[in-house]
Amino acid sequence: MANHPSAAKRARVAKRRAARNAAWKKRMRTAMKKVRAAKDKVRAEQELRRTVKLLDQLAAKMIIHKNNAANHKSRLTRLVNAMK
Repeated sequence: MANHPSAAKRARVAKRRAARNAAWKKRMRTAMKKVRAAKDKVRAEQELRRTVKLLDQLAAKMIIHKNNAANHKSRLTRLVNAMK
């Protein structure tokens, strides 16, 4: 337990931010699953566009590292491009 008021506040803030970050990461994982689950290329491209935007937002907010976002975007793009 925190012994100082500022340490107690930091603990509260960290808890709130961790919950917010977890929600964003859950959105990211769900969006990536939608791209992978798309049956046709048109639908996959639509989902990819949304997912790329979300990954860029997460990288800008520093919820994930920019290289992590780039790796996810690259893999998903290769997957969609390989579709027929």
